[in-house]
Amino acid sequence: MHIERPFVLAPMSGVTDSAFRRMCGLASTDTVGLYVTEFISIEGLTRANMKSAARLAFDASVERPLSVQIFGGEVDRMASAAQIAEEGGAQIVDINCGCPAPKVVKRGGGAELMRQCDTLARLVEKTVNAVKVPVTVKIRSGWGNDSINAVQVAKMCEAAGAQMICVHGRTRLQLYTGLADWGVVSDVAANVKVPVVGSGDVTTAEEAIWRMRMPGVAGVMIGRAAIMNPWIFGQIDDLIQGKPQRTVDGAERLRVLRAFAEMAAERIPAHAIPGRLKQVLARMTKGMEFGSLLRERAMRAHTTEAMFDWIERFFVAADAGELDSWAVGARFDLQNPPPAA
Repeated sequence: MHIERPFVLAPMSGVTDSAFRRMCGLASTDTVGLYVTEFISIEGLTRANMKSAARLAFDASVERPLSVQIFGGEVDRMASAAQIAEEGGAQIVDINCGCPAPKVVKRGGGAELMRQCDTLARLVEKTVNAVKVPVTVKIRSGWGNDSINAVQVAKMCEAAGAQMICVHGRTRLQLYTGLADWGVVSDVAANVKVPVVGSGDVTTAEEAIWRMRMPGVAGVMIGRAAIMNPWIFGQIDDLIQGKPQRTVDGAERLRVLRAFAEMAAERIPAHAIPGRLKQVLARMTKGMEFGSLLRERAMRAHTTEAMFDWIERFFVAADAGELDSWAVGARFDLQNPPPAA
């Protein structure tokens, strides 16, 4: 399968549902190179668990190309889950061998597979043989600093039929701390023939371009930065096209947040929307002047409408250069809450 643009929206559990993926597509004007679902348990998928099945939901008019990421440690069940994902519309099936979460690792999935190389090789091979769509693998640099084995693992995955490898340049023991080692990404690229995508610490469009210029790197996968800045894919594309990098004002942020809330409402109950909106708002306003005050004010709202009342006033004031006045009102409101009904 051909991926037109070499920048990928990373899978993030509890974040990259269909509404979030479509929000990134909207903000970045359909320049996301590849959408990846939040990871889905192979056990849940093969047992028709409703939560796992819901994670397969997508909008084919926007979320294309789409990779469905699955995780687990059972060879036969992985192949069966891949078939379900393919039947559900996946254009690529991605096997997660990088998740460091204890609950995943303890059950033989995620980064634990990098310590079970024979199992991983059989798992990839059986999955490749079970589906017609490409199978890709996401790995880490290794388990710990004394066991950096990304090159070995990538070569085994390639031999088993994987058609792309994504390397997160941290070990499992690092979790998400410290700096990602992109030297490992280049080392893997030098030792396999399939495309190698790098992941870790890509926070700006400029950094994405710099990483893609590293030896052998075929593309970049962007995760946490996309929560803060869903426009980042469009900004990368602007730089590649030689255009001025797009800027984002308050009106645009408000437009995208409203669209996100509307898209989320298509698949989750109304009472759950404020929680999802708070999650995105917290990242999107990080580092902005009076952003912490907005978060404090908005987080106390119990309805979507009440949240947007404060969000809209904040962004309108930001565009008008009147945030100082907005902050006075917000602080007064926090100190003088209305009496209980």
